[in-house]
Amino acid sequence: MKYLIIIFILCFSTSHINGQSKNDIVIGKIDLIESKILNEQRRILVHVPEDLTHPNYKKKSYPVVYLLDGDAHFYSLVGMIKQLSSVNGNTVLPRMIIVGISNTNRMRDLTPTKGERPNSGGGENFMSFIKNELIPYIDSNYPTIDYRTIIGHSLGGLTVMNTLLHQPELFNAYVAIDPSMWYNNENLLHKIKTSPFDSNYQSKTLFLGIANTMQKDMDTILVKKDTTTSTRHIRAILKLNTFLNKDSEKNLTFKSKYYEDDDHGSVPLITEYDALRFIFKFHRFKLHRSDYLNPEIDLVAKVEEYYKSLSEGFGLEMKPDEEYVNNLGYQLLDNNAFKKSEEIFKLNIKNYPDSFNVYDSIGDLYMAIGDKEKAIENFKKSVSLNEKSYSKAKLLELEKE
Repeated sequence: MKYLIIIFILCFSTSHINGQSKNDIVIGKIDLIESKILNEQRRILVHVPEDLTHPNYKKKSYPVVYLLDGDAHFYSLVGMIKQLSSVNGNTVLPRMIIVGISNTNRMRDLTPTKGERPNSGGGENFMSFIKNELIPYIDSNYPTIDYRTIIGHSLGGLTVMNTLLHQPELFNAYVAIDPSMWYNNENLLHKIKTSPFDSNYQSKTLFLGIANTMQKDMDTILVKKDTTTSTRHIRAILKLNTFLNKDSEKNLTFKSKYYEDDDHGSVPLITEYDALRFIFKFHRFKLHRSDYLNPEIDLVAKVEEYYKSLSEGFGLEMKPDEEYVNNLGYQLLDNNAFKKSEEIFKLNIKNYPDSFNVYDSIGDLYMAIGDKEKAIENFKKSVSLNEKSYSKAKLLELEKE
């Protein structure tokens, strides 16, 4: 069966919190978790990609983004990932589950050590909650794959760096946005600068976003010589950046970017955009007109090579997606590239021999080229796998001829 790509426009409102009606546009749900570790109830915002497939497709699974300060950044991140993963056929990013963690006591949870601020130093307990309660809860209740990213801004960025240092196995990718590395006399920064970033970091990725928090008469060179309190935030981040950049033998995959035109408050969104594109640089799949029309180009091989690169990028075995391959077959059919369309539909049959839809689709191809015998053969196969297949009506029409 041929599927239309549906373009959703997100309307960021909180109407979903107080109930839903048929007129609401809902981008997620709120889950409440009773945490024994934190001895309190935690509010979690969860977005799961809309299922754009036919209901008879097997349920898909997705990588997960864990977002600190969830109430502040959840809506914008959902919109951006949706735009780059599905709207207009985008494959820049994968579709992802997004888990926004609401705050109850931000200073307590996002500071790894006891500092000068009241109620600080509960970060290790908070990460224990994420590791031992939140992640297992998400994995048990949502269709996840074993690939996780954590994003944090300011004190949240400090938490991201602390987790990378002490529990690198917890996430695959880390995004620290203008992190508060000055905290507690740069205590964490000193620890990082003595870390070897050994083989435990071979498959880990870190993106560091740096905002312009300097006075207008300063730049990133001059500010390093400054000693005033007003510049301690950026000076600490620049020290971190220098350390992470200077050792070419580090196992950690690292990239940073300084945003001259963004301050501490505006930098999260643009950093998230750049960071996720860097982390998932292996994900984009681009086809050109020649791929459709040039008979010398082996399109099946290109598709299989792409999914091989996805498997390497995620560290998981990933076979060509049934929905994607199905839609590609119809695009080729619409361009009268019949041989390539047949090859692509056959790829789906090879990978999903028990799916009624793959036989219905190739049956449509044979109908289009006038091969009635093969069309009937495949429509019958589709109906044998699912008596509610769309092929049933097509068979009735063919029998009338």
